[in-house]
Formats: sequence, C-alpha cells, structure tokens
Amino acid sequence: MNSQSGYYLQLALRALRRNPVLTTLMVLALAVGIGTSMTTLTVLHVLSGDPLPGRSGDLYYPQVDPRDARGYRPGQEPMQQVTWTDGMNLLEAHRADRQALMTGGSVAVQSTRNGVDPFFEDARYTTAEFFPMFGVPFRYGHGWAAADDGARARVAVIGAALNRRVFGGGDSVGKLLRLDGAAFRVVGVLGDWRPNPHFYDLNVGSYAEPEGVYLPLSTSQDLKMDHGGSVDCWGNGGGGTRPAHTAPCVWLQFWVQLDSPAKVAAYRQFLVNYSAQQKSLGRFQRPPNVRLRSLMQWLSHNQVVPDDVRMQAWLALGFLLVCLVNTVGLLLAKFLRRSSEIGVRRALGASRRAIFMQLLIESGLVGLAGGALGLLLTLLGLWAVRQQPSDYARLAQLDPAMLLATFALALLGSLLAGALPAWRACLIPPALQLKAQ
Repeated sequence: MNSQSGYYLQLALRALRRNPVLTTLMVLALAVGIGTSMTTLTVLHVLSGDPLPGRSGDLYYPQVDPRDARGYRPGQEPMQQVTWTDGMNLLEAHRADRQALMTGGSVAVQSTRNGVDPFFEDARYTTAEFFPMFGVPFRYGHGWAAADDGARARVAVIGAALNRRVFGGGDSVGKLLRLDGAAFRVVGVLGDWRPNPHFYDLNVGSYAEPEGVYLPLSTSQDLKMDHGGSVDCWGNGGGGTRPAHTAPCVWLQFWVQLDSPAKVAAYRQFLVNYSAQQKSLGRFQRPPNVRLRSLMQWLSHNQVVPDDVRMQAWLALGFLLVCLVNTVGLLLAKFLRRSSEIGVRRALGASRRAIFMQLLIESGLVGLAGGALGLLLTLLGLWAVRQQPSDYARLAQLDPAMLLATFALALLGSLLAGALPAWRACLIPPALQLKAQ
C-alpha cells in the first residue's frame, strides 16, 4: 500500500469511528443481507454441483420406450428405467466404451464381531464396469471382473463405513461377509466416494447416501435378494417389489460411457435401430422413441434441485438488494453531512478523485466488516439448514469457493453502494460548502 492509500485509509477509519452508531447500522444491514443470501446460495451451489467433475461429460443415460400402444402420444417421454430384457440386450451389445446395468435394494448383514447385531444395509446390484466407469476410488482391493457377472460369483465390494462396523476398518479383502444368510468374499473396500446428487439412481432419493454394499446384479437375482427401487409396469405386468424378468415392467437403470461426440451420435442411432428391431419382433408397439441425455442433462431433466431452494435463493438475493439500498441511503446521509469537511479539503487542493477514493475506501471497510459478520451469520444459517429433516440438509457446508464468494460479494456490494453517495458528495462545489459554514 502506498503512502497516499495509507492516508486515505487513516481518514476512512477516523470517519467510521466518529459515528459508531451509523457505522454499526451499515455493517449490520450489509451483514444480514450477506448472511441470508450466502446461506441460500451455498445450499443451491452444493445441490446443483457436478457429482463427477471431469467425468460427467462422457456419461449418458439411455432411454427406450417398450410400452404398449395404449395412451401413446407422439413426442411423449419414454420410460425412465429399463426392463430386464432391454437392460440385458443393451448391456450385451457392448456398443459403448463402458456400460453398467443396476438397481437398488437392501441386504441383511451378519457380523462375526462381538457385540454387533445383524442389521440391514442399502445395497447396489450392478455389473463390473460400474466402478471404472464412475471412477469409484478404492481404499483396499478392487471391483469384480466381468467374468464374475457371468459366473454369478458371490463377491462383494463394501463401503468404508460398513468395513469399520463389520471388520474394524482394516484391510478386509479376502474375508467372508454374510449377506442374507449367504457367504460373500470381499474383493474391495471403497475410499471416499460420496457423489451428490445420487445421480445413478434417483429413485432411492436425489441426495441419498451411497450404498454400503455392491454386489453383482446376476448374483442378486440368483439369490432373489430384496429389490428396493421403483417398479413401473403396464399391460398385464404383475408389478410387485421384484418383478419377473419377462414382465412388462421397468425397474433397472442403465448407464453408458461414450468418449466422443461421434460415439454419442452412433449410440443414439443404435437405440433407434434397437427400438425398431424390437417393434418388428412384436415386443415394442410404439414407434422408436429414445433419449440419450448426458449426466448433467439427466439431472436437469429430473429437476433434482428442489424448487423451494431456487425460490429461497431468489428471495434472499432480493433481500440483499434491499439491504444494499438501505446502505446507499445511510452512506449518502453520512457523506453529505460531511460537506463542510469535504469543502475544506477541496479548497486546500484535494481533487475530486482523491475525495472519491477516500469515501470509496470508507465504503470498502464497511464491506469487509459486513463480510466478516455476514460469514458468521452464513455459518449459523447453514447450521440451521443441517438441522432440517430434508435429505440434502447434511450437504449444507461452506466450501472454500463460497467462503471467498462471501467476502467478494460483501466488498463488491459495499463498493457499489458507496459509489453513488461518494460521487454525489464530490459534485458539490467547494465554495458552496464553505459558504454554508
């Protein structure tokens, strides 16, 4: 900081201390607006983020429409999940760089540790490429091989929390874990993997916790394990929690990885051709109706971010604007009250630019103080959000980006609020100000 800036800073501090009540009102007005807006913006930020940065652009969710002709309307959205037959057909076609078929459920876990009673754990029944396609990190071991899917192998990947609960947190690869009364060999333990939203299966909750157990889909079907996801049937579909493989019901999710725009276009055409083929075989009754959305497009289509969060963000920004307008009024009153002081400085040779910079620095100090207090109010607001029963409440945490945004917004808001009053005070002629003495 040069000597001139230091001089302006001294003048600004002296002016703020001269009227502590007015200074406090300005800081409080700015802090309340910053705290309210940053609380809601932080929640919106964490809920609308990319769950797999660097990977999401290559992940796509295929959709086909296997329903009968009843209720058909051109342009209607296809089903959001796939049948067992279509899922297996698309999986075995191997038209993508990677693909994974999956569904959710729960399993009874029996621990051999003393004092640990049997309990239920959320499970993900999937195929081998789930882990490399989504970039799932491992603390110990690895995922199972594609051959394990075909062999209906009794292998399992478990989460870190379940590993601590059942095996004490050490390397449990190779150990046996009893699930629904059957023995499974642990082949991998996950590292820190908490994608938010729970993009790969929104049916279990948009912001649900990751599952604790991952099993081959074929093995789960062989053992008739519990299916806890959504089931949507039509025609003579039997429904139920675990529909027959031949039933006209969708209950599985299918994801693919496509590493180039050309592959995306080719896969979309493959879905059209597949639908036409199934129609010619009599399985599909509707004309080909497909979608191939990227991960972020899929989240947007399903409106994962709650509408009330977006509305609260807009209301908070409106409240911040009201606080800034009030701050403008307080600064204008404060600066105009000092007209005689400004007149003396102008008469002694101070330029309008020098006066403007001094007053703007004074506004910036108000912004920094308001930002510091606003940060405390933001942390308090996020704590209050985490106490709510919503499934996304636990995500309300202030990350470094939003921490910097809090101070940037406070400083920018105060400078904008102070610019008009400062310029207005500089426009009054020195002679008029001195005459009023």
